[in-house]
Amino acid sequence: MKIMINGTATEVQAETLGAVLDELGYGDAKVATAVNEDFVPASARGQTALSPGDRVEIVAPRQGG
Repeated sequence: MKIMINGTATEVQAETLGAVLDELGYGDAKVATAVNEDFVPASARGQTALSPGDRVEIVAPRQGG
């Protein structure tokens, strides 16, 4: 299915947010996620179903000051 990831159209096979993260190589990386502008906690990613056209944001934390 085609979804938007960080503003880029991306074709994925997975159907849940957790599986998409695995498919894209994020695995157990510490990232923040949102689907259609709604925050999704790490504990809910495996149960968060995706549909074609969904907008997924994946943000890695940064250090700095």
